[in-house]
Amino acid sequence: MRLDGDEWRATLREFQSEAWRLETLPQYLVPQETEELEAFRAGKRVDPRTYSSAYTENLKRIRGEGKRKGRVHIVARPLSEYLRFEFSRYYAPHVLAGEDIRILDVTDRENPLPGVQDFWMFDRSRVVLMHYEEDGTQIGRELYEGDPAPFIEYQRIAIAESVPFLEYVNE
Repeated sequence: MRLDGDEWRATLREFQSEAWRLETLPQYLVPQETEELEAFRAGKRVDPRTYSSAYTENLKRIRGEGKRKGRVHIVARPLSEYLRFEFSRYYAPHVLAGEDIRILDVTDRENPLPGVQDFWMFDRSRVVLMHYEEDGTQIGRELYEGDPAPFIEYQRIAIAESVPFLEYVNE
């Protein structure tokens, strides 16, 4: 079942304890980010300590409610321009607002999750598969209707094999 529009927004909003994502691509082409990416290319940076957005305020709210939001991004060096942008523009302020972002660098090692596609998992029971073109353009979201156990294991492996974002960028 495809998830779009209001149904997708409700899924992101209505989890009870945890929303977690696995990201596997070196770039995501998101039309809403075009201006920000151009500003990044021109040398403009946000200060993660003072940056605020609806997303960071929502992260603070859900953390205050005792809920968790996290992700692991699988990367290989050299980092793509998009990843450098994403790290600076989104990950740094989002970590400071309470999101548990981790990096699994597979540059000098075997990927422990080969072939696993991007997905979101909500409350360890509801999985949404994220579908992308090779260039990172999103083409759909699909509610997975099978047993979530493999995705719970993917999450366990991803977390065990990754490092916190701030540790990764400060190495």
